[in-house]
Amino acid sequence: MNNILAENVYFGVILSIGVYLLGEAINKKVKQLNPFLFSILVIIAVLLVFNIDYEVYNSGAKYISYLLTPATVCLAIPLYRRIYVLKTHLKEILIGICTGVFASMGSIFVMAYLFSISHTEYVSLLPKSITMAIGLGLSTEYGGVETITIVAITITGILGNLTAEGVLKLFRINNPVAKGLAIGTASHAIGTTKAMELGETEGAMSSLAIAVAGVLTVIVASLFVNLI
Repeated sequence: MNNILAENVYFGVILSIGVYLLGEAINKKVKQLNPFLFSILVIIAVLLVFNIDYEVYNSGAKYISYLLTPATVCLAIPLYRRIYVLKTHLKEILIGICTGVFASMGSIFVMAYLFSISHTEYVSLLPKSITMAIGLGLSTEYGGVETITIVAITITGILGNLTAEGVLKLFRINNPVAKGLAIGTASHAIGTTKAMELGETEGAMSSLAIAVAGVLTVIVASLFVNLI
């Protein structure tokens, strides 16, 4: 099986896209089904059931990741449409994103300290709340494990997507700007898809938070990286 699929460079791409589209179709009927989580679980199940090596799957699926950076850049479109919101609430937006970045990295530091996590694992987890395109580069620069970073960023995004509405209701956060900033700063692009479902202003602010939080994390990481 592995040898046959290894010769087909399209296997990983077809499986990834096909499973995601299936998840989207089911979500339209069932609701409350997260296509990202559905795709991950189904793909893992397929690889395990048919005893397919991850390297074989990734030989084709890796090409999808090339679209990650341009897809993130495209999130600037909803921001442009709501540029007046940015101008009106610039100070609040910057303070909110800065607070989110320090909270994210501070929580990793506390967890690493309490559970005696190694330095390598610690720096691998630091970029958990920023987009994959920036997070992987940051993790590699400080000697982190790329695989751990990928898992951390993915899980953070999916959890943000799944729990965003519930958390916002729990803390009675009703302002569209605050909603978008919270989601984008905490759970990057995957969370932003949920913000866009909530409204265009939420999506625009979440898109802004991705970019600003990514840059701030790169800058602030130098303060946190040697604490563990």
